[in-house]
Amino acid sequence: MLRNRDTREASVVCFGEILLRLSSAPGELLLQRPLLNAHLGGAEANVAVSLAQLGHSVAMASVLPDSPLGRACIGELRRHGVLTDPIGTGAGRMGLYFLTVGAGHRPSEVLYDREASAFALAAPDLIDWQPVLAAAQRFHVSGVTAALGSRAAESALRAVRMARAQGVSVSFDCNYRAKLWERWHGDARAILRELAGEAELLFADERDLGLILGRDFSEVPAHERFRSAATEALTAFPRLQRIATTVRIQRSVDDHDLSAALLSRTGMHTTRTYSLTRIIDRIGSGDAFAAGVLHGLMTGLETQAALDFGLAAACLKHSIAGDFNLVGVADVHALLRNAGFTVRR
Repeated sequence: MLRNRDTREASVVCFGEILLRLSSAPGELLLQRPLLNAHLGGAEANVAVSLAQLGHSVAMASVLPDSPLGRACIGELRRHGVLTDPIGTGAGRMGLYFLTVGAGHRPSEVLYDREASAFALAAPDLIDWQPVLAAAQRFHVSGVTAALGSRAAESALRAVRMARAQGVSVSFDCNYRAKLWERWHGDARAILRELAGEAELLFADERDLGLILGRDFSEVPAHERFRSAATEALTAFPRLQRIATTVRIQRSVDDHDLSAALLSRTGMHTTRTYSLTRIIDRIGSGDAFAAGVLHGLMTGLETQAALDFGLAAACLKHSIAGDFNLVGVADVHALLRNAGFTVRR
């Protein structure tokens, strides 16, 4: 069943599965001790929460089990300012993922447990998109949603087509997850390509673009790969206006350099590089970047300024435990102007 889908206040609608994350303590393997830390997350939910923290009216569309876990998820999203009327309930279980937190030269590892979740089992026509999107300016979805199975892929395609039909601008984060696609032998290239073709704004790196385009860019010099791949994508998809990505150099799990790039139909934009050390949690940083870029574009920033804002938001996410980026506009601007690390009193 669906709740009353009153989203008249929502200027942004995000669609995807809401997950419960269970993670090991820092420095420990999964179940090294019988203790797990719980957080809520999911690619699109992360974007929704981040945009709400940045002052936007955002609705989350999803399907959850009618259970204490499902109700707790809805309550947590509401606590962070996200409208939840378009969240339906259905048969099935809560989607989970387990995170073994990396350290030093041991990378983090994700174990998905999403089989037969309420979201994955939901009928593609469960959500009536016309009222949900009635006041929306932006619709956001990611490739993780399509990777969950044939029903979820059909739901994602149906949603972006409805958004386009109602004149709502679509942003799509490729978010290729090989483990999920391989589980049901889904045609990742065909489905992701179709979703990308409906978007005005695409978040994807050269590997994602290579998958969608059926091209291998590994022979292109490293510093030119994103521009080359993004140029081909802009040619292949007439609706696309901008393609953005973060660029990460990793010396260890806790020591990264992070920058960003964006190719639009008017030119290439790049950012400064941030040095990230003593990382608390990088999960959700790509979603924080997407939300930051969306915030910049929706508030009238020029493309370069929107990209700079998105990268700064992603950098700050690395300092916050859990999937959600809980910083506000003032926090991001403080980083952009190099306000320093003195205690704010």
